[in-house]
Amino acid sequence: MKIGILLFDDVEELDFVGPLEVFGVLGKLKGGIDTVTLSKNGRQIRGAYGLRVSPDFSLTDCPNLDLLIVPGGKGAREQVRYDEGTLAFVRARAAGTMIASVCTGALVLAQAGILDGKKATTHWSALDTLRQYSKVQVVEGVRFARDGKVITSAGISAGIDLALEIARELYGEQVAADVARHMEFRYH
Repeated sequence: MKIGILLFDDVEELDFVGPLEVFGVLGKLKGGIDTVTLSKNGRQIRGAYGLRVSPDFSLTDCPNLDLLIVPGGKGAREQVRYDEGTLAFVRARAAGTMIASVCTGALVLAQAGILDGKKATTHWSALDTLRQYSKVQVVEGVRFARDGKVITSAGISAGIDLALEIARELYGEQVAADVARHMEFRYH
């Protein structure tokens, strides 16, 4: 399974590092998991708290993916959701793969039209912004919301729950629990 995580300046670090850790541990336990990072132009990004990351790919040389994860943060809210090139990439990938968002990454999916007619959630502080997309069925008070091949999570640490849910769907309850135990994370 090939998983891609979209990165951009001012991304919330735990939004992407949490799922990266889950899929890294899952790969160690089960094999067959390859997680890559990508940014619009393939250049280094600077996260919300200063972490610098050099992505593996740009949007133009990104390999085929089985899952695309769009994290949130100030960059998602103020830049990425208005960047037509990135939105076109997300739309194209969503047509043929599972797609997930963490936190305000849901706003990127909503802007791209991917959440139209679907249940979705985001960070509690951005629920009203998500409601501005009238075709989205906003769900509150949950760690993640699944609607077909689209899965969205609440804020920041909920991305770990989202990734564990995907691990559970792929490999079963025990494997997801084993991943959480390895991470010393309370599995819900």
